[in-house]
Amino acid sequence: MEYNVRLWWDEDAGVWIADSPDVPGLVLESGSFDALIERVRFAVPELLSLNMSAQKPARLCFRSERQVAL
Repeated sequence: MEYNVRLWWDEDAGVWIADSPDVPGLVLESGSFDALIERVRFAVPELLSLNMSAQKPARLCFRSERQVAL
């Protein structure tokens, strides 16, 4: 199964934020994009286990978005 994770840049806070419609309770933030991906990789299996009685995800699909004002 594939779990979609959205990564987006919060300009006001100066951090990357991760959330997911597929993983209940997933909301993480980090100043580093790469660090956030690692945090998500460790958090998702635990959240799925706690919330959905699911095994480790077969696949995480990361989608990132960053908008910059000109």
